[in-house]
Amino acid sequence: MGIYLDNAATSFPKPETVYKAVDDYLRRIGASSGRGAYRRALEAGRVVYEARHNLGRLFNVRDASRIVFTFNVTEALNLALKGLLKEGDHVITTSLEHNAVWRPLKRLERERGIRVTPLPCPAGGPFSLRDLEDALRPNTRMVVMLHASNVTGALMPVEEVGRITRRKGIAFLVDAAQTAGVYPLDVEAMNIDLLAFTGHKGLMGPQGTGGLYIREGWEPEPLVEGGTGSESALEEQPPSLPERYEAGTQNVAGLAGLKAAVEFLLETGVENIRKKEMELLGYLQEGLQGIPGLEIYGPRDVNAKVGVISFNLASAGAGEVAYVLDEVYGIVVRSGLHCAPCAHRTIGTLERGAVRVSLGYFNTRDDVDTLLAALRDISGRLKG
Repeated sequence: MGIYLDNAATSFPKPETVYKAVDDYLRRIGASSGRGAYRRALEAGRVVYEARHNLGRLFNVRDASRIVFTFNVTEALNLALKGLLKEGDHVITTSLEHNAVWRPLKRLERERGIRVTPLPCPAGGPFSLRDLEDALRPNTRMVVMLHASNVTGALMPVEEVGRITRRKGIAFLVDAAQTAGVYPLDVEAMNIDLLAFTGHKGLMGPQGTGGLYIREGWEPEPLVEGGTGSESALEEQPPSLPERYEAGTQNVAGLAGLKAAVEFLLETGVENIRKKEMELLGYLQEGLQGIPGLEIYGPRDVNAKVGVISFNLASAGAGEVAYVLDEVYGIVVRSGLHCAPCAHRTIGTLERGAVRVSLGYFNTRDDVDTLLAALRDISGRLKG
């Protein structure tokens, strides 16, 4: 099967219980949640309910009904941004953002006249809190930022920002695509008002799952309207959560897998997952630093990042390195701009892109050793 090192895109493999949960739902239940009073529909509803409450435990959400399901983190971010920001609002973000944040902001800038201030993130690391304070305006409506960069792995100062936004009465939207499941998240301790997440990365669930936690008082306008299975006589979306934001048939098969995945995380402990990934990251980083002509981007302190490292070899393009790793050595990595041109502009790789290695819980030191040996071989062969 080779070695999979693209967990920042999608984690693989999944815990065995995830495969079994999806198979069990598809074979034994099969019905839609909230679309009937018969036993199978009720059982499907129980799957969705338990998936939601498991996530509430993971993120320390007191009322799990305030976690609404989407099909991915991109949809969750679009819901929060387009549902809350109005004409004349000012938004603060970072220079490392994924297109899932940057493109909606640019559209809102054009269509609603919002103003966007991206905070500089020197060398792909965190921004300065002083820069954040200086960027605040009377009409600042929201601070939106990734928790960790999908390019450099750098962690942003979420807790410190949360204290500032809470004091100022500003919405705080966090893109947890790269941290949910691999870094402890607590919406209360971190003062997070809106937490967007995906199910198929660190949460170890299937694709087609994600969601948005919405603190009371920061409810966005719905992005999609339609059938909810309850309060169907209303001509508009019902006001109650989560139904207000969950129009249409849900991906119950995916949520069955996500439910099992989060149970695995709760049993294993996110702190233990974080510890294992950081040990492996340190080992990988040390090995990469010993390869001639290899440049690493972003922070070097493993405690200041998640299990993501991007780099380039002086002797070869990023796409060529990734292709050879896959074709010759059976190692999966990702090259290019990683849907984050802002981040690559920040670190100076917008023209050439970079090779990204992203570790997962099921990777081993043997995987890293094999990668390092392959990179040494590639570096020597292409240089010659």
